[in-house]
Amino acid sequence: MITVNSDGKIMVRRCLVTLRPFRIFVVGIGFFTLCFLMTSLGGQFSAKRLGDSPFTIRTEVMGAMESRGVLRKMSDMLEMMVKRMDVLARLENSSDFRKGEELQFPMDRFHPAVGLMERIQAIAQNVSDIAMKVDQILRNSLLNGKPTEGRRDQCEVPRDSKYPDCPGKVEAAFQRDLSYLLELIGSGKESLIFMKKRIRHLATQWLRASQNLEQKLEGKQRDHKQILIHIGFLTEESGDVFSPRVLKGGPLGEMVQWADILAVLFILGHSLKITVSLKELQSNLGVPPGRGNCPLTVPLPFDLIYTDYHGLQQMKQHMGLSFKKYRCRVRVIDTFGTEPAYNHEEYATLHGYRTNWGYWNLNPKQFMTMFPHTPDNSFMGFVSEELNGTEKEFIKSNKANNMAVVYGKEASIWKLSQSKEKFLAILNKYMEIHGTVYYETQRPPEVPAFVKNHGLLPQHEFQQLLRKAKLFIGFGFPYEGPAPLEAIANGCVFLQARFNPPHSSLNHEFFRGKPTSREVSSQHPYAEDFIGRPHVWTVDYNNSEEFEAAIKAIMSTKVDPYLPYEYTSEGMLERIHAYIQHQDFCATAALPDKSNSHTMQSSSSSFSLQPNSTYLAWAHNSSSAASSWPPVNSMQVWVSDAGQACTTTCQQHGLVCEPEFFKFINNKVVFQQLNIICDSTESEMNHLYPAVAENVRECYLQKEPLLFSCAGCNNKYQRLCPCRSYRKGQVALCRDCW
Repeated sequence: MITVNSDGKIMVRRCLVTLRPFRIFVVGIGFFTLCFLMTSLGGQFSAKRLGDSPFTIRTEVMGAMESRGVLRKMSDMLEMMVKRMDVLARLENSSDFRKGEELQFPMDRFHPAVGLMERIQAIAQNVSDIAMKVDQILRNSLLNGKPTEGRRDQCEVPRDSKYPDCPGKVEAAFQRDLSYLLELIGSGKESLIFMKKRIRHLATQWLRASQNLEQKLEGKQRDHKQILIHIGFLTEESGDVFSPRVLKGGPLGEMVQWADILAVLFILGHSLKITVSLKELQSNLGVPPGRGNCPLTVPLPFDLIYTDYHGLQQMKQHMGLSFKKYRCRVRVIDTFGTEPAYNHEEYATLHGYRTNWGYWNLNPKQFMTMFPHTPDNSFMGFVSEELNGTEKEFIKSNKANNMAVVYGKEASIWKLSQSKEKFLAILNKYMEIHGTVYYETQRPPEVPAFVKNHGLLPQHEFQQLLRKAKLFIGFGFPYEGPAPLEAIANGCVFLQARFNPPHSSLNHEFFRGKPTSREVSSQHPYAEDFIGRPHVWTVDYNNSEEFEAAIKAIMSTKVDPYLPYEYTSEGMLERIHAYIQHQDFCATAALPDKSNSHTMQSSSSSFSLQPNSTYLAWAHNSSSAASSWPPVNSMQVWVSDAGQACTTTCQQHGLVCEPEFFKFINNKVVFQQLNIICDSTESEMNHLYPAVAENVRECYLQKEPLLFSCAGCNNKYQRLCPCRSYRKGQVALCRDCW
């Protein structure tokens, strides 16, 4: 019997009455959950009745995909209710206690309420556990069958060993409902939230681009691929240093690129699996956790795998011997590129090119870069926000000619040196300087007092700042990020420093250890070489007169917003479509058996020397490489100067070096057609071959196909360089390449 005053009795009675609906709620939730599970999972069992089609099972599994999402929402709702009940209980207790100090009965009298809370929490946990079990069931069914998460509206194509190529021949339809992609990406990390925001922000742009490309490709076959995307640098095992820095001005270039890659692959109609943890990777590869590095026991269910260097290492560790079998399906997102000399394990070890990031023995074209600076690799890229005609006119009429924005969100970039103080003082004479440097409570001391610092801005506010400013100025770091292209697209002029001597792994700490010998002549070589003036000015910041003259000229120069086609959504969709349809690194090696190489012994050639010229072109009547991609009719063969790389040689002739064509020119007959006298011809492993040491008339052919390289030079050699034409604004593709 409760022995308290009448007010106490009334309060206990009120509390129990208030909680009575929750008892009904508990029973209701339990009943609803049971019915829901029978509905969502029951189809999988009912589909196994005699006479049911095997496709029925697949349909029910796909229906359960939504069931899993609803279960998760139920769990979240229950957790939210528990929190709100807890808050309300505390509020009511405090309110009632304030009403009268005479209420001094023991709190343990409210055990029924506490027990009810515990029951609701238990139900929430049970629903969460059920959701996880449903998730495991679905994963197992997809792995044992075929993954189709990327296409909810498409029936699965049956696989038959008699017709192994059948699934790949099914035409992929463009997918324009990005909500499902956002669901696939998941959450829980700031980096993933950033990517999803970017995809949402550019959704209209992606939609318009996909419609344009679909019209261009009308009537062309588009194979449907099963694709695994494993973002290794976001896994906890790799440290995930990016996620904590997203909100603090850290580098976002990699996440910008990955967000756009996810959007492109999804929109092109492929089925995607996205992982950002080692556990998810193991599950999707069919490797049980803790298994070690044994080979896979089931065939890899993915046609392509997009990952990064961290993910590549994780895959090798957990796939065992199967990694060598399936590595031809991998595409590695690699910001700064990997040159062939660093990629070939034996050669890199013997000749001093081995680094922590190279030696994978992949086809160099499997590495995909942010900018087209390494033709030995494939250019992946990213997209910038596009403006319509009205927006461009508005920007042009509202530019502030005396306003500059500094490229650099981290305070460390602003650390003043004598040279920085000089050019900032000059800039301050002519322009109002704005910064977007991250800070928490106090203004960063590295930022000079005359700079108006806005702090770290959301993307749309940063865009508005760029649309108002005349100048976007770089301090020399970070290298090759997306921001300068965004600024140019918003009508800014980009001013950057020229590096003399160029920065490379030989003289600069940032590049040391990276698998490339590339020399970087400015903060953003792509902007310098492919865009140039009037949009991009590259000057010597140590020369005060040159710097000041550039500022004056920029202030009086009118420029329109400009964005290269290859950095539009349509340009990226077009490029990646071409790669997926045409790049096949699992085919037989390009060169025949090295011990009896046809390239050494052939007495015929498919080239002809052009009249009044010193280069070779593919003979129009030749059909020996009809299936080659890029098409060989876009090829020209030039001889470099001594000490010159093929990248430079081709560029001088308005062309780009194409490493896929080396296999056609690795032939002693080609030397003869170019009127090169060879007293001897040898075949060796060297990333500079084929080449000629002209002073001694020695000619060299390449012995190892993986070492064909556009990069690299030596004063001893003149190199044979396979060049090709390219489409203006789409350097990765020739005129007939897609």
